[in-house]
Amino acid sequence: MTAPQLPPSLVVLERGWLSANNIIGLDGETATMVDSGYVTHAGQTVDLVRHVLDGRRLARLVNTHGHSDHIGCNAAVQAAFGCRITVPAGIAPVIAAWDEARLLLSWSDQQCDPFRHDDTVTAGDRLAFGGCEWHAIAAPGHDMHALVFHNEQHRLLISGDALWRDGFGVQFPELLGTDPGLAATRATLEAIARLPIDGVLPGHGAPFVEVDEALERAFARVAAFAADAERMARNAVRACLTFSLLECRSIALEALPRYLEETTLYREINRRYLRLAPERLASSLAQDLVRAGVARIDHGMLHAT
Repeated sequence: MTAPQLPPSLVVLERGWLSANNIIGLDGETATMVDSGYVTHAGQTVDLVRHVLDGRRLARLVNTHGHSDHIGCNAAVQAAFGCRITVPAGIAPVIAAWDEARLLLSWSDQQCDPFRHDDTVTAGDRLAFGGCEWHAIAAPGHDMHALVFHNEQHRLLISGDALWRDGFGVQFPELLGTDPGLAATRATLEAIARLPIDGVLPGHGAPFVEVDEALERAFARVAAFAADAERMARNAVRACLTFSLLECRSIALEALPRYLEETTLYREINRRYLRLAPERLASSLAQDLVRAGVARIDHGMLHAT
């Protein structure tokens, strides 16, 4: 994998799970940040950003979409630096009301400190940061109100969870039956494919230049999910349980069926697609995570590795 050549005014902080990457654009004595990370990493995020700022003032924090690993440190960053917060217009009412169900927080057993936003960004808007002009483009699918940001001069895309090196974010709207998210994901990928792009700064993973290959894998993934909804569902519950396990570090195997049944996200995906008894779903997921190398079983406990 090859990293794109970035202007020195752009800094990418590649984070590990649970946090999304942070992208910081430097403009003289001020700076702009894109996405903040997960709330349990707040102290680390503030320290990393302060180091990059090197005395500059963080003027604004912009979010690509409203999931916990992208907005979770908004409150901490705002408290530390006094910055304005800009969110996609589509999620602004949800954030203003702090609806934890629509933000998928209570539904997925994830955390986020409440924050206030100062303004919004809409598809078609243009933002200036890091010495570049960025065009906001609608990127529904993983989140129906998500945006990506494209810079034509340097042929760069800040893609959030719309495109990674090896895929894209979980198809929550499709899986929960709230929107035709899979068709929206395909349309988003088609829109990205039409842009002049030499480098992608994704929400997760290292920046990359292999744009055509990434798009090819993403389109293949959409086709596979469209052909096999159960595969899409199993992928989602594995990813979300991995996230939860990385946060809590371990869970008793005997408690896992009840947890999956009581957490709305798992219960609804199971009801709609997998239709397994909670005990069978728990056993299957635990085995999947162990095979994937992200968990181990020891004395009746499932531990994150």
